Formats: sequence, structure tokens, C-alpha cells
Amino acid sequence: MALERNSNDLLVRPPLHEQLTERLRELIVHNELAPGERVDEKQLCERFGVSRTPLREALKVLAAEGLIELIPNRSPRVAPITRENVGELFDVMAWLERYAGELAAARVEEKDIQRLRKHLAQMERLHDRKDRFEYFRMNGQFHRSLVELSGNSVLLATYNTLASQIQRARYVAIHSQSHWDRGIKEHRDILEALEAKDGERLGRLLLEHSRETGHRVKDLLSAGTDTKDVQPST
Repeated sequence: MALERNSNDLLVRPPLHEQLTERLRELIVHNELAPGERVDEKQLCERFGVSRTPLREALKVLAAEGLIELIPNRSPRVAPITRENVGELFDVMAWLERYAGELAAARVEEKDIQRLRKHLAQMERLHDRKDRFEYFRMNGQFHRSLVELSGNSVLLATYNTLASQIQRARYVAIHSQSHWDRGIKEHRDILEALEAKDGERLGRLLLEHSRETGHRVKDLLSAGTDTKDVQPST
């Protein structure tokens, strides 16, 4: 029997510039496009098989996120990472996550806790296997989940505005083994506070965790660590 086509069954693909934006964001966050590097539009068009129109739309989005600098009459470049910028970013993110934690503790449900327990268990297995790349991805999801649990749409929108820049900075910090080891314990403490629905403690732990990451990135930059040397590893 022939099936009639229903408009509700049609699959809709994301616009091309949105797909490009996501892919370029990953390249920047994972340092494949390094801070300060000029963006070769011709090379990227050839790599992804696209014209310059969707590429430039994607670059505008990334510029709004603070990942790309658009320079008049010159090639765009990947925004640099500086100690000053990192300090400002993590100061703001620390307070956002603190408030999110306080709100989340008051409304979290058992199904949310069970989901985060499984998520953290997977992160711990990745840590034991020294799979930094996948751990890094799941770490971002863990933090985002806590903000989503706050139930505050304005808070989430503000968080999303800074998320890409924060993720790029966190990618530098995670390549320090001592920071990574300490982070595992801090995530356990964070989940324990959420399970107890202790909003004050959860908020404080998230603030301290975020600030510590910011301090670590700043220390690495002060020590002369070249962010171009931070590459994906498993």
C-alpha cells in the first residue's frame, strides 16, 4: 500500500550557516583554530564545500559569541585568550553558576539526580581512561544541566552567551592533570549537595569550582603556556 506524504513527516535540516557555526565553534573551542590565528575563508570554504555567504554568516554569529574578531578590510581572526579576559569571564560565570545552583536545589527531582549520577559515573570512567576529549564534552553538559535545572530562562540565556568562551578556557585548564584530578572530587561534592537539596552549599561549591578553573587558566597563561600547544588528546 502506498503511503501518503504527510507534511508532519518531512525532515527539516538545519540551515547551512547554523551547521557551519557549530562546526567552527568546535574547532575554536578545541583549539584546532588557535587563539589569534587568521581565518582563511577560502581554505574553509574548500574544506566544507560551501560558498562564502554561509561562512560569513557563521563568522558573524561567532563574533557575537566573542570567539571571532571581525576586522575591517582584513581577514577575521580567532579571538585571543588573555589573563584579563579569562578573569572577567570566570568572575561572571562563577556568580551565574552559584545562583543557578541555589535555584536548582529547590526544584530538582529524583529523576534529575539519577540522570546526573549516571552522567558523573561516565565522566569518572573517562577520567580513569584519560580520555580528555570526551570528558571535556561531558563536563560541559554537566554544568549546563545544572543551569537548566534552575528553571530560569533569563539565567540560561545569559549562560549560553558566555558558554563558548568559557568552554574554550576550560579546555586549556583540563590539560593540567592536577586540575583534572581535583575537578573529579569537586564534581562529586557538587552532586552530593544537589542530592541533599542544600542550595547554599551547592551554590558555594559551584562558585569556588568556577573560580578555581579561572585561576588555573590564568596561571597557565602567566607561565607562558602557548595555547596553540593545547591540542585534543585521548
